[in-house]
Amino acid sequence: MDPGEQSAAQSATTTRPMKRGSEYAVLLRRVRDAGLLDRQLRYYLGKTAIVVGAFVAGWAAFFLLGDSWWQLAVAVFLAAVFAQFAFLGHDAGHRQIFGTRRANYLYGVLAGNLAIGLSIGWWTSNHNRHHAHPNTEGADPDIMGILAHSDGRARTGKGFRRFIFRHQGWLFFPMLLLEAGSLHFSSVRAVFKWPIPNRVWEGVLLAAHFAGYLAAVFLVLSPGKAVVFILVQQGLFGFYMGCTFAPNHKGMAVLAEDDATDFLRRQVLTSRNVRGSLLVDTALGGLNYQIEHHLFPSMPRANLRRAQPIVIEFCAEIGVPYCQTGLFDSYAQALQHLHSVGKATRPVLSEPLALGGLSGDTVPICGDVPDGNTKIST
Repeated sequence: MDPGEQSAAQSATTTRPMKRGSEYAVLLRRVRDAGLLDRQLRYYLGKTAIVVGAFVAGWAAFFLLGDSWWQLAVAVFLAAVFAQFAFLGHDAGHRQIFGTRRANYLYGVLAGNLAIGLSIGWWTSNHNRHHAHPNTEGADPDIMGILAHSDGRARTGKGFRRFIFRHQGWLFFPMLLLEAGSLHFSSVRAVFKWPIPNRVWEGVLLAAHFAGYLAAVFLVLSPGKAVVFILVQQGLFGFYMGCTFAPNHKGMAVLAEDDATDFLRRQVLTSRNVRGSLLVDTALGGLNYQIEHHLFPSMPRANLRRAQPIVIEFCAEIGVPYCQTGLFDSYAQALQHLHSVGKATRPVLSEPLALGGLSGDTVPICGDVPDGNTKIST
């Protein structure tokens, strides 16, 4: 952990004397003692076998159906399978699967570059910046894109960007249909312009994916059906990925670039969990345990659910709000936040609300916290 992430930002109520810098170390020790940082290779082998089997079955159905509009059903199925590959690539990027960097990277380029056309080198670099500075203006690439996450950024919008900011609550879900295209574009651009490792091999595998994908689609389908198939499959792939990311941080605390909040609070206060079940955990790739994932990025996905009670208990001990809500409530909160921020583009603005070390114009909203009743204080 970066020593700079250990500085103090606010006082905490604890059940025993504990220095701010030592709090994360105490939690880390509890999690490690519970064996939750141990690799779960059998879990990932089983998960990989299922996803690869679904991938092969989807493309087999594609070739068997031939030039038919029933291929749109295959497009929907493959969109979901691509997302599951993305989750596996995500886990490999965080070194959750194997014990060595090389093995995780090799898995990642196969699942990312070759299977679905996303550069693991670009994604790892970009995503690590997000983990180091979640919801931090000027530092987190995930809140520096086409949407505004704070009033201050919304006020800077001009022209078309200002239009997007103003209506972002309404445009959010439609824009997710373009997410896959954005991810592919960023991957290709990174191979040409970013100093990512193994640039040549990443480029070769990306080219192999796009060549194989386009050749299969246009050889089997008529040009019109091929275009519709690609639009549906890629559009829904991006929509699925966006719906997975949306609950995680939108509507939670936004930190100023010079904020000194310590590592533990930075990760917890900027993240929101979605209540889990076998279906939710599978559909969201385990990212519904966003707080635990941010606190322990290398923790195998299968252990996140087991780590949650430990984290909840510890947050209650030190007086840190822990945000958890239902899936649909999380979307409602995210959209409410985007809509509220979009109002900042209007001529009449209200004064920002101060909130300690957090960005003054963004207040976290939430549902459940440890005792199921307390709300995050504003």
